[in-house]
Amino acid sequence: MAILKIARIGHPVLSRIAEPVADPQAPEIHRLIADMVDTIADAPGVGLAAPQVHVPKRVVIFHIPERRARAAAEEADEAGDGAGDEDEDEETSEAVPMTVLINPEIEFLSDEIKFGVEACLSLPDMAGMVPRHTHIRYKALAPDGSAFEREASGYHARVVQHECDHLDGILYPMRMEDLSTFGFTDEMNRNERSLGDRIREKKEEEGSEDD
Repeated sequence: MAILKIARIGHPVLSRIAEPVADPQAPEIHRLIADMVDTIADAPGVGLAAPQVHVPKRVVIFHIPERRARAAAEEADEAGDGAGDEDEDEETSEAVPMTVLINPEIEFLSDEIKFGVEACLSLPDMAGMVPRHTHIRYKALAPDGSAFEREASGYHARVVQHECDHLDGILYPMRMEDLSTFGFTDEMNRNERSLGDRIREKKEEEGSEDD
């Protein structure tokens, strides 16, 4: 196994559409997955897409450790997200084991959008407030070639959307609506709640202007 070099923003591999995997059971795909797991453990991070390690294939890995799931739940509580929605809170706080998605597809199950701070191994030390659908269904092939699908909400849904964007040449700043909420990771984490309030106030003002 090997730790692979991570492509950073500006490298052309991050802006191209990745190719579908023809055979999920191919030895080179299994080697790629094993190397990606080693790479994400070394980075460390919660998700990684094959284009980030200079391989333009539609492969994603991610996991949500228990400590990160708890932190996501606490952040949602502080921001007031999911108030009165027990199902979303439960999903947001769910830990997810290391999962491999080959040729993944996403279906949005809700029109609800929420903002949250996102970072990326391809943009070291940076983070931004990104809007994402709160409830999705994703389906993919597993490394053994079997098909599976799962519903996700909260932080789980955010991670899957972020990683699958990489397969279509999309980095999270391209999803942002307000670049004033883009900055260094430590500052963004420290000020997430105030940034969220700023975005909500701006949208309320825009809504009142339309009336």
